[in-house]
Amino acid sequence: MFSEHESSQQDEQRHAMSLAFIRSDLTLQQLWTRYFALGGDAGLVEVDAYLHGLMPLLALQRDMLAHAVNERLDELTWPHRVPYTFRSRGNSPRTGPLAGLVKLLDGMHQAPPERLPVVVARAGQALGLEITVYLVDYEQRALYPLRDRESSGLTPLGVDSTLPGRAFRTVETVPSTNGGHPRLWVPLLDGVERLGVLDVTLQEGTDLHDPDLRERCQWLSALIGHLVTISTHYGDGLDVVRLQRPRTPAADLIWQLLPPLTAATDSFAVAGMLEPCYEVGGDAFDYSLSTDMASLAIFDAVGHTMRSGFVTAAALAACRSTRRAGHGLFEQARAMDETINTQFPHGAFATGVLAELNLISGRLRYVNAGHPPPLLMRSGKVVKRLTGGRRRPFGLGTGELTIAEEVLQSDDWLVLHTDGVTEARDHNGESFGEARLTDFLEREAAAAHPPPETARRLVKAVLAHQNDVLQDDASVLFARWIKRDELRL
Repeated sequence: MFSEHESSQQDEQRHAMSLAFIRSDLTLQQLWTRYFALGGDAGLVEVDAYLHGLMPLLALQRDMLAHAVNERLDELTWPHRVPYTFRSRGNSPRTGPLAGLVKLLDGMHQAPPERLPVVVARAGQALGLEITVYLVDYEQRALYPLRDRESSGLTPLGVDSTLPGRAFRTVETVPSTNGGHPRLWVPLLDGVERLGVLDVTLQEGTDLHDPDLRERCQWLSALIGHLVTISTHYGDGLDVVRLQRPRTPAADLIWQLLPPLTAATDSFAVAGMLEPCYEVGGDAFDYSLSTDMASLAIFDAVGHTMRSGFVTAAALAACRSTRRAGHGLFEQARAMDETINTQFPHGAFATGVLAELNLISGRLRYVNAGHPPPLLMRSGKVVKRLTGGRRRPFGLGTGELTIAEEVLQSDDWLVLHTDGVTEARDHNGESFGEARLTDFLEREAAAAHPPPETARRLVKAVLAHQNDVLQDDASVLFARWIKRDELRL
Protein backbone atom coordinates (compact mmCIF):
# COMPACT_ATOMS: atom_id res chain seq x y z
CA MET A 1 0.00 0.00 0.00
CA PHE A 2 1.13 3.56 -0.66
CA SER A 3 1.65 5.95 2.26
CA GLU A 4 -0.43 9.14 2.38
CA HIS A 5 2.58 11.16 1.12
CA GLU A 6 3.29 8.71 -1.71
CA SER A 7 -0.35 8.69 -2.72
CA SER A 8 -0.43 12.50 -2.82
CA GLN A 9 2.77 12.58 -4.83
CA GLN A 10 1.38 10.05 -7.32
CA ASP A 11 -1.86 12.03 -7.68
CA GLU A 12 0.11 15.21 -8.34
CA GLN A 13 2.26 13.48 -10.93
CA ARG A 14 -0.73 11.82 -12.64
CA HIS A 15 -2.61 15.13 -12.80
CA ALA A 16 0.41 16.85 -14.41
CA MET A 17 0.77 13.87 -16.72
CA SER A 18 -2.83 14.12 -17.92
CA LEU A 19 -2.53 17.84 -18.66
CA ALA A 20 0.82 17.38 -20.40
CA PHE A 21 -0.50 14.46 -22.45
CA ILE A 22 -3.31 16.65 -23.75
CA ARG A 23 -0.83 19.44 -24.57
CA SER A 24 1.60 17.00 -26.26
CA ASP A 25 -0.81 16.35 -29.14
CA LEU A 26 0.13 12.66 -29.04
CA THR A 27 -2.28 9.77 -29.47
CA LEU A 28 -2.34 7.14 -26.75
CA GLN A 29 -0.59 4.74 -29.13
CA GLN A 30 2.18 7.29 -29.88
CA LEU A 31 2.71 7.99 -26.18
CA TRP A 32 2.90 4.30 -25.36
CA THR A 33 5.38 3.73 -28.22
CA ARG A 34 7.69 6.44 -26.87
CA TYR A 35 7.35 5.05 -23.33
CA PHE A 36 8.03 1.49 -24.50
CA ALA A 37 11.16 2.70 -26.40
CA LEU A 38 12.51 4.06 -23.09
CA GLY A 39 12.14 0.61 -21.48
CA GLY A 40 8.63 0.84 -20.05
CA ASP A 41 6.91 -2.52 -19.53
CA ALA A 42 3.31 -1.52 -18.72
CA GLY A 43 0.84 -2.37 -21.44
CA LEU A 44 -1.20 0.06 -23.51
CA VAL A 45 -4.36 -0.66 -21.50
CA GLU A 46 -2.50 -0.15 -18.19
CA VAL A 47 -1.11 3.22 -19.35
CA ASP A 48 -4.60 4.32 -20.44
CA ALA A 49 -6.02 3.27 -17.07
CA TYR A 50 -3.29 5.18 -15.21
CA LEU A 51 -3.95 8.36 -17.19
CA HIS A 52 -7.64 8.15 -16.24
CA GLY A 53 -6.85 7.51 -12.55
CA LEU A 54 -8.19 3.94 -12.64
CA MET A 55 -4.99 2.16 -11.58
CA PRO A 56 -1.53 3.03 -10.20
CA LEU A 57 1.88 2.45 -11.76
CA LEU A 58 5.19 1.81 -10.05
CA ALA A 59 7.38 4.90 -9.56
CA LEU A 60 9.93 3.85 -12.19
CA GLN A 61 7.21 3.26 -14.78
CA ARG A 62 5.57 6.59 -13.97
CA ASP A 63 8.92 8.36 -14.43
CA MET A 64 9.56 6.70 -17.79
CA LEU A 65 6.09 7.73 -18.91
CA ALA A 66 6.76 11.27 -17.65
CA HIS A 67 10.04 11.33 -19.57
CA ALA A 68 8.30 10.24 -22.76
CA VAL A 69 5.88 13.18 -22.44
CA ASN A 70 8.62 15.64 -21.44
CA GLU A 71 10.68 14.74 -24.49
CA ARG A 72 7.66 15.57 -26.63
CA LEU A 73 7.16 18.86 -24.78
CA ASP A 74 10.81 19.72 -25.40
CA GLU A 75 10.07 19.36 -29.09
CA LEU A 76 7.13 21.76 -28.66
CA THR A 77 9.03 24.10 -26.27
CA TRP A 78 6.16 24.03 -23.74
CA PRO A 79 7.38 25.43 -20.38
CA HIS A 80 5.53 23.07 -18.03
CA ARG A 81 6.94 19.61 -17.19
CA VAL A 82 5.72 16.48 -15.43
CA PRO A 83 7.56 16.04 -12.10
CA TYR A 84 9.66 12.92 -11.48
CA THR A 85 9.48 10.71 -8.42
CA PHE A 86 13.24 10.56 -7.97
CA ARG A 87 14.77 14.02 -7.69
CA SER A 88 18.43 14.99 -8.01
CA ARG A 89 20.06 15.75 -4.69
CA GLY A 90 21.50 18.93 -6.24
CA ASN A 91 24.62 18.87 -4.10
CA SER A 92 27.51 20.93 -5.45
CA PRO A 93 30.96 19.30 -5.43
CA ARG A 94 32.95 20.26 -2.35
CA THR A 95 36.46 19.32 -3.45
CA GLY A 96 38.49 18.90 -6.62
CA PRO A 97 38.74 20.90 -9.86
CA LEU A 98 34.98 20.92 -10.44
CA ALA A 99 34.43 22.52 -7.03
CA GLY A 100 36.65 25.45 -8.02
CA LEU A 101 34.85 25.96 -11.31
CA VAL A 102 31.43 25.77 -9.65
CA LYS A 103 32.48 28.36 -7.06
CA LEU A 104 33.48 30.70 -9.89
CA LEU A 105 30.18 30.29 -11.71
CA ASP A 106 28.02 30.53 -8.59
CA GLY A 107 30.06 33.38 -7.13
CA MET A 108 29.73 35.58 -10.21
CA HIS A 109 26.05 34.86 -10.82
CA GLN A 110 24.31 38.25 -10.60
CA ALA A 111 27.51 39.74 -9.16
CA PRO A 112 29.11 43.12 -9.95
CA PRO A 113 32.53 42.95 -11.66
CA GLU A 114 34.27 44.21 -8.50
CA ARG A 115 33.44 40.93 -6.75
CA LEU A 116 35.64 38.88 -9.08
CA PRO A 117 38.88 38.93 -7.00
CA VAL A 118 37.05 37.60 -3.92
CA VAL A 119 35.25 34.92 -5.96
CA VAL A 120 38.53 33.84 -7.57
CA ALA A 121 40.21 33.64 -4.15
CA ARG A 122 37.44 31.39 -2.83
CA ALA A 123 37.62 29.17 -5.90
CA GLY A 124 41.36 28.82 -5.32
CA GLN A 125 40.79 27.83 -1.70
CA ALA A 126 38.61 24.94 -2.87
CA LEU A 127 41.67 23.67 -4.75
CA GLY A 128 44.20 24.45 -2.04
CA LEU A 129 45.58 27.37 -4.06
CA GLU A 130 46.00 31.09 -3.46
CA ILE A 131 45.07 32.96 -6.66
CA THR A 132 45.40 36.63 -7.57
CA VAL A 133 44.30 38.10 -10.91
CA TYR A 134 46.47 40.60 -12.80
CA LEU A 135 44.98 42.41 -15.82
CA VAL A 136 47.07 43.98 -18.57
CA ASP A 137 46.51 47.67 -19.31
CA TYR A 138 45.28 48.66 -22.76
CA GLU A 139 48.75 49.72 -23.87
CA GLN A 140 49.99 46.27 -22.78
CA ARG A 141 52.88 47.69 -20.79
CA ALA A 142 52.10 46.48 -17.27
CA LEU A 143 50.01 43.96 -15.34
CA TYR A 144 47.75 45.45 -12.66
CA PRO A 145 46.37 43.43 -9.72
CA LEU A 146 42.66 43.11 -9.04
CA ARG A 147 42.75 44.18 -5.43
CA ASP A 148 40.59 43.21 -2.51
CA ARG A 149 41.18 44.15 1.12
CA GLU A 150 43.72 41.39 1.67
CA SER A 151 45.76 42.15 -1.46
CA SER A 152 45.93 45.94 -1.17
CA GLY A 153 49.74 45.89 -1.00
CA LEU A 154 50.22 44.42 -4.47
CA THR A 155 51.97 46.50 -7.13
CA PRO A 156 51.91 46.51 -10.96
CA LEU A 157 54.29 44.20 -12.84
CA GLY A 158 56.06 45.10 -16.09
CA VAL A 159 55.17 43.14 -19.21
CA ASP A 160 58.71 43.38 -20.61
CA SER A 161 60.72 43.07 -17.40
CA THR A 162 59.22 40.39 -15.12
CA LEU A 163 58.46 36.66 -14.99
CA PRO A 164 54.70 37.35 -15.02
CA GLY A 165 55.30 39.53 -18.07
CA ARG A 166 57.09 36.62 -19.71
CA ALA A 167 54.06 34.38 -19.07
CA PHE A 168 51.88 37.04 -20.72
CA ARG A 169 54.19 37.54 -23.71
CA THR A 170 54.80 33.86 -24.47
CA VAL A 171 51.35 32.56 -23.39
CA GLU A 172 53.14 29.87 -21.38
CA THR A 173 52.92 29.00 -17.69
CA VAL A 174 56.06 30.16 -15.88
CA PRO A 175 57.14 28.59 -12.53
CA SER A 176 58.79 30.61 -9.76
CA THR A 177 60.10 30.12 -6.22
CA ASN A 178 60.77 33.79 -5.50
CA GLY A 179 59.55 34.93 -2.10
CA GLY A 180 59.95 31.48 -0.56
CA HIS A 181 56.71 30.03 -1.94
CA PRO A 182 56.28 27.91 -5.05
CA ARG A 183 54.01 29.62 -7.56
CA LEU A 184 52.88 29.49 -11.16
CA TRP A 185 52.30 32.52 -13.35
CA VAL A 186 49.50 31.38 -15.66
CA PRO A 187 48.42 33.35 -18.78
CA LEU A 188 44.88 34.68 -18.36
CA LEU A 189 43.02 34.13 -21.62
CA ASP A 190 39.55 34.57 -23.02
CA GLY A 191 39.77 32.11 -25.89
CA VAL A 192 43.12 33.20 -27.32
CA GLU A 193 42.94 36.86 -26.30
CA ARG A 194 45.50 37.80 -23.66
CA LEU A 195 43.93 39.58 -20.69
CA GLY A 196 46.66 39.25 -18.07
CA VAL A 197 48.06 36.54 -15.77
CA LEU A 198 47.07 34.55 -12.69
CA ASP A 199 49.42 34.43 -9.72
CA VAL A 200 48.87 30.90 -8.35
CA THR A 201 50.66 30.36 -5.04
CA LEU A 202 51.01 26.69 -4.12
CA GLN A 203 51.48 24.72 -0.93
CA GLU A 204 55.02 23.87 0.14
CA GLY A 205 56.38 20.79 -1.56
CA THR A 206 54.04 21.02 -4.56
CA ASP A 207 55.57 19.89 -7.83
CA LEU A 208 55.62 22.98 -10.06
CA HIS A 209 55.82 20.77 -13.15
CA ASP A 210 52.86 18.52 -12.29
CA PRO A 211 50.90 18.33 -15.59
CA ASP A 212 47.57 17.75 -13.80
CA LEU A 213 48.11 20.88 -11.69
CA ARG A 214 48.94 22.94 -14.74
CA GLU A 215 45.88 21.63 -16.56
CA ARG A 216 43.64 22.63 -13.63
CA CYS A 217 45.18 26.09 -13.63
CA GLN A 218 44.50 26.41 -17.36
CA TRP A 219 40.84 25.47 -16.78
CA LEU A 220 40.60 28.19 -14.15
CA SER A 221 42.31 30.68 -16.44
CA ALA A 222 39.89 29.96 -19.28
CA LEU A 223 36.81 30.40 -17.08
CA ILE A 224 38.15 33.48 -15.27
CA GLY A 225 39.04 35.00 -18.65
CA HIS A 226 35.46 34.51 -19.84
CA LEU A 227 34.15 36.06 -16.62
CA VAL A 228 36.43 39.08 -17.02
CA THR A 229 35.13 39.70 -20.54
CA ILE A 230 31.48 39.09 -19.69
CA SER A 231 31.46 41.26 -16.56
CA THR A 232 33.24 44.09 -18.40
CA HIS A 233 30.18 44.33 -20.68
CA TYR A 234 27.87 45.29 -17.81
CA GLY A 235 30.14 47.19 -15.41
CA ASP A 236 33.23 49.39 -15.26
CA GLY A 237 34.86 47.83 -12.21
CA LEU A 238 37.44 45.79 -14.14
CA ASP A 239 37.86 48.20 -17.02
CA VAL A 240 39.06 50.99 -14.74
CA VAL A 241 41.95 48.74 -13.66
CA ARG A 242 43.11 48.45 -17.27
CA LEU A 243 42.55 52.13 -18.06
CA GLN A 244 45.50 54.08 -16.75
CA ARG A 245 43.99 57.39 -17.81
CA PRO A 246 40.69 58.49 -19.37
CA ARG A 247 40.04 57.92 -23.06
CA THR A 248 38.82 60.72 -25.24
CA PRO A 249 35.19 60.35 -26.36
CA ALA A 250 36.38 59.55 -29.91
CA ALA A 251 38.72 56.83 -28.64
CA ASP A 252 36.02 55.35 -26.42
CA LEU A 253 33.63 55.25 -29.38
CA ILE A 254 36.15 53.30 -31.47
CA TRP A 255 37.10 50.88 -28.68
CA GLN A 256 33.47 49.96 -28.09
CA LEU A 257 33.17 48.95 -31.75
CA LEU A 258 36.31 46.84 -31.99
CA PRO A 259 36.24 43.04 -32.00
CA PRO A 260 38.58 41.24 -29.54
CA LEU A 261 42.23 42.16 -30.18
CA THR A 262 43.03 38.49 -30.86
CA ALA A 263 41.02 35.58 -32.27
CA ALA A 264 41.77 32.24 -33.91
CA THR A 265 40.31 29.16 -35.54
CA ASP A 266 42.13 25.89 -36.15
CA SER A 267 43.91 27.28 -39.24
CA PHE A 268 43.80 31.06 -38.87
CA ALA A 269 44.90 33.63 -36.29
CA VAL A 270 44.38 37.37 -36.28
CA ALA A 271 45.61 40.09 -33.91
CA GLY A 272 45.41 43.88 -33.89
CA MET A 273 46.55 46.92 -31.91
CA LEU A 274 45.57 50.60 -31.85
CA GLU A 275 47.74 53.52 -30.70
CA PRO A 276 47.54 55.95 -29.10
CA CYS A 277 44.93 53.87 -27.34
CA TYR A 278 43.59 56.76 -25.23
CA GLU A 279 43.32 59.34 -28.04
CA VAL A 280 42.80 57.27 -31.21
CA GLY A 281 40.30 59.04 -33.40
CA GLY A 282 40.00 57.68 -36.92
CA ASP A 283 41.65 54.24 -36.97
CA ALA A 284 39.84 50.94 -36.53
CA PHE A 285 39.96 47.33 -37.67
CA ASP A 286 37.48 44.50 -37.98
CA TYR A 287 37.37 40.82 -38.84
CA SER A 288 34.99 37.88 -39.04
CA LEU A 289 35.99 34.20 -38.88
CA SER A 290 33.96 31.23 -40.05
CA THR A 291 34.59 27.62 -40.98
CA ASP A 292 35.96 28.36 -44.44
CA MET A 293 36.29 32.16 -44.71
CA ALA A 294 38.07 35.01 -42.92
CA SER A 295 37.10 38.62 -43.56
CA LEU A 296 39.52 41.42 -42.63
CA ALA A 297 39.19 45.20 -42.67
CA ILE A 298 41.22 48.19 -41.53
CA PHE A 299 40.14 51.86 -41.69
CA ASP A 300 41.68 55.31 -41.27
CA ALA A 301 39.32 58.30 -41.41
CA VAL A 302 40.73 61.69 -42.33
CA GLY A 303 41.43 63.93 -39.33
CA HIS A 304 41.85 63.35 -35.60
CA THR A 305 38.61 64.73 -34.19
CA MET A 306 35.36 63.32 -32.86
CA ARG A 307 34.01 63.65 -36.39
CA SER A 308 36.77 61.29 -37.56
CA GLY A 309 35.56 58.74 -35.04
CA PHE A 310 32.00 59.11 -36.31
CA VAL A 311 33.14 58.57 -39.91
CA THR A 312 35.07 55.43 -38.95
CA ALA A 313 32.15 54.15 -36.89
CA ALA A 314 29.80 54.66 -39.84
CA ALA A 315 32.18 52.90 -42.23
CA LEU A 316 32.61 49.99 -39.84
CA ALA A 317 28.86 49.65 -39.28
CA ALA A 318 28.13 49.74 -43.03
CA CYS A 319 30.81 47.13 -43.69
CA ARG A 320 29.54 44.79 -40.98
CA SER A 321 25.84 45.06 -41.78
CA THR A 322 26.48 44.39 -45.47
CA ARG A 323 28.84 41.49 -44.76
CA ARG A 324 26.39 39.93 -42.30
CA ALA A 325 23.68 40.11 -44.95
CA GLY A 326 25.85 37.79 -47.04
CA HIS A 327 27.26 40.36 -49.49
CA GLY A 328 30.84 40.48 -50.74
CA LEU A 329 33.56 43.09 -51.11
CA PHE A 330 31.92 45.11 -53.88
CA GLU A 331 28.67 45.57 -51.95
CA GLN A 332 30.54 46.35 -48.72
CA ALA A 333 32.56 49.09 -50.43
CA ARG A 334 29.44 50.57 -52.03
CA ALA A 335 27.59 50.54 -48.69
CA MET A 336 30.45 52.42 -47.02
CA ASP A 337 30.50 55.00 -49.79
CA GLU A 338 26.77 55.58 -49.52
CA THR A 339 26.78 55.71 -45.72
CA ILE A 340 29.64 58.21 -45.46
CA ASN A 341 28.18 60.37 -48.28
CA THR A 342 24.75 60.40 -46.67
CA GLN A 343 25.82 61.08 -43.10
CA PHE A 344 28.83 63.35 -43.77
CA PRO A 345 28.11 65.25 -47.02
CA HIS A 346 31.01 67.70 -46.82
CA GLY A 347 33.95 65.71 -48.14
CA ALA A 348 34.48 63.21 -45.30
CA PHE A 349 36.26 59.99 -46.29
CA ALA A 350 38.21 57.05 -44.93
CA THR A 351 40.99 55.01 -46.45
CA GLY A 352 40.98 51.29 -45.85
CA VAL A 353 41.49 47.72 -46.99
CA LEU A 354 38.83 45.02 -47.25
CA ALA A 355 39.93 41.42 -47.69
CA GLU A 356 38.44 37.93 -47.85
CA LEU A 357 40.55 34.80 -47.43
CA ASN A 358 39.27 31.35 -48.36
CA LEU A 359 40.60 29.16 -45.53
CA ILE A 360 40.41 26.01 -47.64
CA SER A 361 42.27 27.14 -50.77
CA GLY A 362 44.23 30.17 -49.53
CA ARG A 363 42.68 32.41 -52.20
CA LEU A 364 42.78 36.04 -51.09
CA ARG A 365 40.55 38.75 -52.60
CA TYR A 366 41.00 42.36 -51.54
CA VAL A 367 40.15 46.01 -52.22
CA ASN A 368 42.43 48.92 -51.32
CA ALA A 369 40.76 52.32 -50.92
CA GLY A 370 43.69 54.76 -50.88
CA HIS A 371 45.41 52.88 -48.05
CA PRO A 372 49.01 51.65 -47.53
CA PRO A 373 49.32 48.29 -49.34
CA PRO A 374 49.21 45.13 -47.21
CA LEU A 375 52.44 43.17 -46.88
CA LEU A 376 52.78 39.45 -47.51
CA MET A 377 55.26 37.50 -45.37
CA ARG A 378 56.45 34.04 -46.36
CA SER A 379 59.07 31.89 -44.63
CA GLY A 380 59.97 34.79 -42.36
CA LYS A 381 60.52 37.31 -45.18
CA VAL A 382 58.42 40.13 -46.57
CA VAL A 383 58.06 38.88 -50.14
CA LYS A 384 55.45 41.19 -51.62
CA ARG A 385 53.47 44.42 -51.34
CA LEU A 386 49.87 43.75 -52.36
CA THR A 387 49.35 46.74 -54.64
CA GLY A 388 46.23 45.63 -56.54
CA GLY A 389 42.56 46.44 -56.06
CA ARG A 390 43.12 50.20 -55.92
CA ARG A 391 40.20 52.60 -55.74
CA ARG A 392 39.36 56.00 -54.24
CA PRO A 393 38.91 56.29 -50.44
CA PHE A 394 35.55 55.26 -49.02
CA GLY A 395 33.11 58.14 -49.21
CA LEU A 396 34.51 59.56 -52.46
CA GLY A 397 32.73 57.15 -54.81
CA THR A 398 33.73 53.74 -56.11
CA GLY A 399 34.70 54.69 -59.66
CA GLU A 400 35.90 51.53 -61.40
CA LEU A 401 36.21 48.93 -58.67
CA THR A 402 38.69 46.12 -59.23
CA ILE A 403 38.98 43.26 -56.79
CA ALA A 404 42.54 41.97 -56.67
CA GLU A 405 43.50 38.37 -55.98
CA GLU A 406 46.47 36.57 -54.48
CA VAL A 407 46.99 32.90 -53.61
CA LEU A 408 48.60 32.36 -50.22
CA GLN A 409 50.85 29.51 -49.22
CA SER A 410 50.53 27.73 -45.93
CA ASP A 411 51.98 29.69 -42.98
CA ASP A 412 51.87 33.01 -44.84
CA TRP A 413 51.25 36.20 -42.88
CA LEU A 414 49.26 39.26 -43.96
CA VAL A 415 50.25 42.60 -42.43
CA LEU A 416 47.71 45.45 -42.64
CA HIS A 417 48.59 48.83 -41.15
CA THR A 418 47.66 52.51 -41.26
CA ASP A 419 50.02 55.23 -42.43
CA GLY A 420 50.66 56.21 -38.82
CA VAL A 421 53.10 53.28 -38.67
CA THR A 422 55.34 54.07 -41.62
CA GLU A 423 54.99 57.86 -41.35
CA ALA A 424 55.84 58.06 -37.64
CA ARG A 425 58.75 60.53 -37.35
CA ASP A 426 61.48 60.96 -34.76
CA HIS A 427 62.79 64.33 -33.48
CA ASN A 428 65.00 64.63 -36.59
CA GLY A 429 62.03 64.19 -38.91
CA GLU A 430 63.08 60.70 -40.05
CA SER A 431 60.10 58.45 -40.70
CA PHE A 432 59.78 54.90 -39.39
CA GLY A 433 59.39 53.92 -43.03
CA GLU A 434 58.63 50.72 -44.86
CA ALA A 435 62.24 49.53 -44.83
CA ARG A 436 62.36 49.71 -41.04
CA LEU A 437 58.95 48.02 -40.87
CA THR A 438 60.17 45.20 -43.11
CA ASP A 439 63.32 44.74 -41.05
CA PHE A 440 61.28 44.66 -37.84
CA LEU A 441 58.84 42.06 -39.20
CA GLU A 442 61.61 39.77 -40.38
CA ARG A 443 63.43 39.96 -37.03
CA GLU A 444 60.19 39.16 -35.21
CA ALA A 445 59.56 36.21 -37.52
CA ALA A 446 63.04 34.89 -36.76
CA ALA A 447 62.19 35.11 -33.04
CA ALA A 448 58.99 33.09 -33.73
CA HIS A 449 56.69 35.54 -31.97
CA PRO A 450 52.97 34.87 -32.61
CA PRO A 451 50.69 37.53 -34.15
CA PRO A 452 49.47 39.20 -30.91
CA GLU A 453 52.97 39.59 -29.50
CA THR A 454 54.32 40.79 -32.85
CA ALA A 455 51.55 43.42 -32.99
CA ARG A 456 52.33 44.58 -29.45
CA ARG A 457 56.06 44.81 -30.12
CA LEU A 458 55.56 46.67 -33.41
CA VAL A 459 53.43 49.36 -31.78
CA LYS A 460 56.01 49.63 -29.02
CA ALA A 461 58.78 50.09 -31.62
CA VAL A 462 56.80 52.79 -33.45
CA LEU A 463 56.19 54.60 -30.16
CA ALA A 464 59.88 54.40 -29.26
CA HIS A 465 60.77 55.89 -32.66
CA GLN A 466 58.63 58.93 -31.78
CA ASN A 467 59.81 59.14 -28.16
CA ASP A 468 56.44 57.73 -26.99
CA VAL A 469 54.46 60.60 -28.54
CA LEU A 470 52.61 59.62 -31.72
CA GLN A 471 51.70 62.39 -34.14
CA ASP A 472 49.11 60.19 -35.87
CA ASP A 473 47.07 57.09 -35.11
CA ALA A 474 49.07 53.91 -35.74
CA SER A 475 47.14 50.66 -36.12
CA VAL A 476 48.15 47.17 -37.22
CA LEU A 477 46.33 43.96 -38.05
CA PHE A 478 48.24 40.69 -38.43
CA ALA A 479 46.79 37.50 -39.88
CA ARG A 480 48.39 34.07 -40.20
CA TRP A 481 46.98 31.19 -42.26
CA ILE A 482 47.95 27.50 -42.18
CA LYS A 483 46.52 25.04 -44.66
CA ARG A 484 44.35 22.55 -42.79
CA ASP A 485 45.98 19.41 -44.17
CA GLU A 486 49.31 20.68 -42.85
CA LEU A 487 48.14 21.28 -39.28
CA ARG A 488 50.12 19.43 -36.64
CA LEU A 489 47.84 16.95 -34.89
